[in-house]
Amino acid sequence: MLRILLRSIIASAAMLLILNTYAFSEETPIPKDVQSSEGISKVVSTITAPTDSDDALPNWVPKILSAQINAVYQDIPSFKSPYEGDKSFSFDKGYSQDTTRIFGVYFGSDLSSLLIPNLQTYADIEMAKGSGVSQGVGLGGYINGDVIRTGSVDLGNDPYIAKVFMRYFIPLSNETSKAERGIDQLPGNEPIERIEIRGGKYSTADVFDQNRYANNTRIQFMNYSFITNPAYDYAGDTRGYSWGIALSFIKSTWQLTYAAMMVCTTANGNIFDTELNRARGDNLELTLKPNDYGTVVKLLTFLNQGRMGNYAESISLSSIPNVKLDEKPGRTKYGFGINLEQPITDDGETGLFARIGWNDGNNEDFSYTEVDRNLSVGGQISGIHWGRKLDHVGIALGLNGISAIHQKYLAHGGYGFLIGDGNLNYGLEQIIEIYYRVQLWKYMQISPDFQFIMNPGYNQSRGPVEIYGIRARLYF
Repeated sequence: MLRILLRSIIASAAMLLILNTYAFSEETPIPKDVQSSEGISKVVSTITAPTDSDDALPNWVPKILSAQINAVYQDIPSFKSPYEGDKSFSFDKGYSQDTTRIFGVYFGSDLSSLLIPNLQTYADIEMAKGSGVSQGVGLGGYINGDVIRTGSVDLGNDPYIAKVFMRYFIPLSNETSKAERGIDQLPGNEPIERIEIRGGKYSTADVFDQNRYANNTRIQFMNYSFITNPAYDYAGDTRGYSWGIALSFIKSTWQLTYAAMMVCTTANGNIFDTELNRARGDNLELTLKPNDYGTVVKLLTFLNQGRMGNYAESISLSSIPNVKLDEKPGRTKYGFGINLEQPITDDGETGLFARIGWNDGNNEDFSYTEVDRNLSVGGQISGIHWGRKLDHVGIALGLNGISAIHQKYLAHGGYGFLIGDGNLNYGLEQIIEIYYRVQLWKYMQISPDFQFIMNPGYNQSRGPVEIYGIRARLYF
């Protein structure tokens, strides 16, 4: 108990120091050189929340929709580790604690009056710092979703354009709903039934496998296993973004969405493969709203093609296999997913979620993480029950697994882009996460977080692992 208290005090102090440094800078002018490593933080620190005066500007003028600073401190005590490989989850070499920071500014523009009715454009600029505990490797269900944006290849710490895309919709009904201003969302009324087209650079997960209670690493669960279906190896670069086009047919009780997205030339890479005839990710999802109780069911399937390595073939080529040396164009990975959300009470602020995911696991995991099978369940509870309406508690349990040939590959000493202990005593990776999100004031949240993982990296010989963390978010 004393260890937990001390870790929480240290984490809280670290977060407050970060916010004091990056969010409450006394510098007021927006710096000319926003391409410097400190550019985004200074820009964010000088931006005020949008006001009604924004509405006086023409709709086509780009508007700041939101800005945020998200900082996550995590710390792990030592754990049983009789051996390690190059991709093991590790507490040695100073890897037991880390602070990641994400800085973002998000813009939107309504081009309806200039070009085509119902045409919108968006651009997101971000900057990522920190590599995560254990340098971001060693787990199928890694512990910090912001490390997706940091990446496993060295992309530097300077600002980058995370997303730039257009959104166009064709109304199918006169009935509308009000869309609130937010990240990648212009405010205004939108038709409830519509055809929607999205094209450009964005995250595949912006469109697919969305879940009200387990989707956003900035405000909800931080573990990869609960941000999206980890067996859904959706197309993206090392930061999680891709170029592509999505088409949605949206009705009041159901929705059908298809998207074709670019994949990279290598696993967890940052260079996109332009041979689209044999290198892309095809995604199809059917969303059903079967009743008046808010139930949402999503049925997902995907097929990735790309320059992938094959586990069985790499094992046959060497006593210590290396799947990267066996990469060949035109190989595939396919899979399925089921996503459920069920509001319970408190206007849906209290509710449950569940996901099931599977992929074939024959060729190497390529983009998101190294999971071939997944089951996760959990829920969110509104703080209204103890007089804190804007606070939330989340708790989730996840089980991750890999295919038999993937197990054999790791047992022979092979490495993937995220995991590899040099040996394997296989067991399901079992994850529990609990967070409490405190709304300190209108624009600031603090979230203590605890995770417990059995069989890290699917290895029964290592762990269990405890992760103590705290997340601070400053936003508008």
